[in-house]
Amino acid sequence: MPVLSDRVEVPAIAEKRRPRVLIIGGGFAGTHAAKALANQPVDVTVIDRRNHFTFQPLLYQVALAVLSPANIASPIRAIVSGKQNIEVLMDEVVKFDLDRRQVDLKSGARMEFDYLVLATGATHSYFGHDEWAQNAPGLKTIEDAIEIRRRVLLAFELAERQMLETGSHPPLDFNVIGGGPTGVELAGAISDIAKRYMSHDFRHIDPTKARVRLIEGGPRILAAYPEELSGKAVEQLAKLGVEVHTGVQVTDIQEGYIMAGEKRINSVVTIWAAGVQASPLGKMLGVETDRRGCVLVNETLNPNGHPEIFVCGDLAHFEQEGKQIPGVAQPAMQMGDHVGKMIKQDLSGQRRSSFRYFDKGDMATIGRMAAVARIKWPFKANWSGFPAWITWLLIHVLFLVGFRNRVAVFFDWIYNYFTFTHGARLITGSQDLPGWDSQPGVHESAKTTPLDQNSPGARTA
Repeated sequence: MPVLSDRVEVPAIAEKRRPRVLIIGGGFAGTHAAKALANQPVDVTVIDRRNHFTFQPLLYQVALAVLSPANIASPIRAIVSGKQNIEVLMDEVVKFDLDRRQVDLKSGARMEFDYLVLATGATHSYFGHDEWAQNAPGLKTIEDAIEIRRRVLLAFELAERQMLETGSHPPLDFNVIGGGPTGVELAGAISDIAKRYMSHDFRHIDPTKARVRLIEGGPRILAAYPEELSGKAVEQLAKLGVEVHTGVQVTDIQEGYIMAGEKRINSVVTIWAAGVQASPLGKMLGVETDRRGCVLVNETLNPNGHPEIFVCGDLAHFEQEGKQIPGVAQPAMQMGDHVGKMIKQDLSGQRRSSFRYFDKGDMATIGRMAAVARIKWPFKANWSGFPAWITWLLIHVLFLVGFRNRVAVFFDWIYNYFTFTHGARLITGSQDLPGWDSQPGVHESAKTTPLDQNSPGARTA
């Protein structure tokens, strides 16, 4: 961690103009920082390469056709609408000049700052195998979600067509790599829509026979959760028909299959949820970073020696009680709020207050009426099943941006719950599915793979 000083030097601000605050990134941390500075004596510019904020905890529901993209995204301009001191630019940072306090943008523009708030989040990490991305998309953006939705739904459509034309089709094997919350949610949702929502939609195939595997390299899924909840998650996934394999290291991903050592596992759709790395802007800043590219920050969220720069959200490596706080929405929102508070303290000549993350708990949904929740506030409890699912629904509706989105998502969930229908099952873009043509025939596919035979290190629910 950077060395902390007893006093923080406030950036030199020109006397004849208001301080300029550049916020890079329009996610949870960036939008919260902007709103915290609304109507303050500063000029704020929010810069993002997209014009919208994405509510990432519900991205998997777009990927599995539960919600439409518009339900979980809001224009950044709408979020700061009416805030006279805030402007929004759709652009991308390509260079920092910290000595001159300037940033260069992809458009060619150059902007000066008195305060810089860097909150550009994280992206996928394929652990040195970026070539896997083409065959195993991850889930970080609306575009990622639409691509995963296209592949999952297309697999069923191609199977229906091939069954009609030839009388057989490759097995519908879906593999999700990574047993964290995103992987658990994706695996559960794929099984959910196949077995509950699409079971009567096709004439020639049986979607309920789709096979969903969740593959985790560690000893258990949801490793950050208590072991009790990890076990409950495995039980609930098993009820949905998801096979959980732990202690399995994926060594290669190709079109139509993945490799775990010498074991080949057939896969019509592979989804990556195994690793993340910080936005490249962290290293571009030229300050100290950790192995994932997260910027090491002190108790006031500054890189060492740069009190004018704040780093928030997934891009920040902030430790509390000897542990790095997680890269999820809660700390990002709290960091953004705290940055706004500290800048206001600077303007009023007060000493900056240290950031402290208030952990209210974690939760992950698994499927219809299935979830796990570790509650830390306003009371402590570990829940699973229906109570955790209801808690998850209410909290996520509450934190959605915009009244329209809250109402739309709430009624979509209620309608889907009682009618067993999904209204966003749209396939857009290409009708080619990587690896479909290389899938084995129906007779060959009946053979089990070594992974399916409970090999050492593999746990099958």
